[in-house]
Parts: sequence; structure tokens; C-alpha cells
Amino acid sequence: MRIGTVERVTRETAISVKVDLDGTGVYDVSTGVGFLDHMLEQLSRHSLIDLTVRAKGDTHIDDHHVTEDTGLAIGSAIAQALGGRVGIRRYGDALIPMDETLARCAIDLSNRPYLVWRVALPAQKLGTMETELFREWFQAFAQTCGATLHMESMYGSNTHHIVEACFKALARALRAAVEVDPRAASAVPSTKGVLGGSLEAGAQ
Repeated sequence: MRIGTVERVTRETAISVKVDLDGTGVYDVSTGVGFLDHMLEQLSRHSLIDLTVRAKGDTHIDDHHVTEDTGLAIGSAIAQALGGRVGIRRYGDALIPMDETLARCAIDLSNRPYLVWRVALPAQKLGTMETELFREWFQAFAQTCGATLHMESMYGSNTHHIVEACFKALARALRAAVEVDPRAASAVPSTKGVLGGSLEAGAQ
């Protein structure tokens, strides 16, 4: 079973995460940040990754630490569940419309963290949450998941729609990338025989 569990405790946050890559999209999420909860529920539902998150933090200051550390913990749990990444499809992409908005995500579970973020958000806040924090979440997720992640909002005017389309695009891309390829279920999807390292190390 491809399950990952992470406990992350600092002076700023206390977070526990459990993921099941082969789930059905069942979620139980509580971060203390309403809009972040909503987005993580979308991530679980549309990736079919079962997700449990419990997070507490210094939200009396702002939502930054809980947002970033939740991204770190979820990425870590998925990386743990992937193990040696044997047999996975590795790549995934998705194009998601939401009313006037269109978002695109491409992901490579290469074990080489990198984020390209081309998302313009018209509003500064959604609920209590500052919208600049969404980039921080995606950056943190990519870092600990070991994902090369390209996220783009191609167009849109409603900030809620743009952010939600981005999380749904990530979910669908992730769903494809973590799936076991029955034609190569015992192989690492790399000519090197291992995922990770620098581009200069050889072909991927």
C-alpha cells in the first residue's frame, strides 16, 4: 500500500498528514484557514488521493506559516508514499476550465524540485487568506514532493476561480503521475535507473 504519514512540529506550526495514493479521494482536512481547507479538499477529491490533515499554527499573526508548512508536509507524505518511485507514470498534465478561467498544470515526479508559477491573482485576499500565499504553498509542495511543477493560469478574472482551477489542475496532473503503469510496473521511469540529481548527471 502506498501510504505516507508525516508529523511536522515547529515553534510556529504543528501538522500531521496522512495520504493514500491509491484511495478514492476521501478527505478530512482542518488547518484553521477556511479557504486553504477548501483547496486541499479539491486536491484530494480530484486526485483520488485520500488525505487527512490536521494543522494548528500562529494564525493570530497571519496564515503564512500554516499555509507553507502544510504544503511541505503534504509534499513529504506523498514523497514517502512514492518510495523509490518504481513503476509510476511519472508525468502528468491537466487543463482545467472553471467558468471564465483556464488553468494548466504539468508535473514531473523527477525527484528534482522546481516550480514555475505563472499565475496572476487580481484580488489580494480570499476570505482571510492573502492570495500571495498560494505560490508559497505550491513552492513548498514541489520542494518536498520532489516535483518539477509548472503551474499557469492562462486567463481568468475571478480570483477564487483561478486558485481553485489551479488546485484542480494539480490534482488531475498528480493523479496521472502517481499512477502505476502496468506496462512498466517494476521499472524506475528513467534511463538512469534512479530519479533525482542534476540535469548534468545524464538523461532522464
